[in-house]
Amino acid sequence: MHKTLIIAEAGVNHNGSIERAKQLIDIAVDAEADIVKFQTFKAETLVTRTAPKAEYQKRLTKYNQTQFEMIKKLELDRTAHVELINHCKEKDIRFLSTAFDHDSIELLAELKIPFYKIPSGEITNLPYLRHIGRMGKSVILSTGMATLEEVRVALDILLEAGLGKAQITIMHCNTEYPTPMEDVNLKAMITMGDEMGVAVGYSDHTMGIEVSIAAAALGATVIEKHFTLNRSMEGPDHKASLEPDELKLMVRSIRNIENALGDGVKRLKTSEARNLAVARKSIHLNQAVSAGELLSLEMLVMLRPGDGISPMQIDNLIGRRLKLDMPMHHKLVWDDLE
Repeated sequence: MHKTLIIAEAGVNHNGSIERAKQLIDIAVDAEADIVKFQTFKAETLVTRTAPKAEYQKRLTKYNQTQFEMIKKLELDRTAHVELINHCKEKDIRFLSTAFDHDSIELLAELKIPFYKIPSGEITNLPYLRHIGRMGKSVILSTGMATLEEVRVALDILLEAGLGKAQITIMHCNTEYPTPMEDVNLKAMITMGDEMGVAVGYSDHTMGIEVSIAAAALGATVIEKHFTLNRSMEGPDHKASLEPDELKLMVRSIRNIENALGDGVKRLKTSEARNLAVARKSIHLNQAVSAGELLSLEMLVMLRPGDGISPMQIDNLIGRRLKLDMPMHHKLVWDDLE
């Protein structure tokens, strides 16, 4: 049965605190997510010191702060990575992090992170894509802000660098926090899968959990969703993140959807079999009928319960005779007939 890989995206919602990052890991474990993910970067190799913040970042952080100043406080160094990886091992959840620069790619390789997550902002970064592709590990590629052609080009770069299509999952995404519902365009996930011939998933920045659940129902193999300790905390991603109980509900809902999708074979299920006789009808007499009398359509009526002769067999009863006298509403069985 298809099982969606659920990534609980802690991202930078630790606000620079290792203890808060560990709390986020514990929340992901409690929610029964498959993976908890952070972000790996050095501010100096990610952004200039004067780069402006995105509008949503301006709304949710200190306005007089540059993007460099904001993200510098959110870095996790090598020691922090090791500590968080060990905490994940203790809690029996997989650790993942998104690398935003070349040094971070190598750091995650050194730490034996099993696959790479490419963030939406790097989908047009040719040297970065080639570096990731040469690592030979499976890749999840987010596609926020990208056109279909840009996604196709990025995929080709990864393939040319040595990856196979079976190693790549393309994530539909919208890079606005939170994403307006009218901009989700979830059907684009299906389009990319059809066009590219690779597995697809969904990285969800909407408020709430319904779009992630819908994506799972549409065949997403991976769902990624930001979560936080408290949405009211200061920071760029908290506002578009789930709180702990919401994350737990999302995971449980996706697992329910997986069970509900089933195997696609239409057949009687055990849970409904006991209602078969109660809900269906069988052939009864519409009047008293004497032994030896020829049955006609007017003598028969379809009534519950359905544990007698099926109405689908009515043509085989017309013109037959009863062995004995039978009262009105008698439920017919084959042994009643001559």
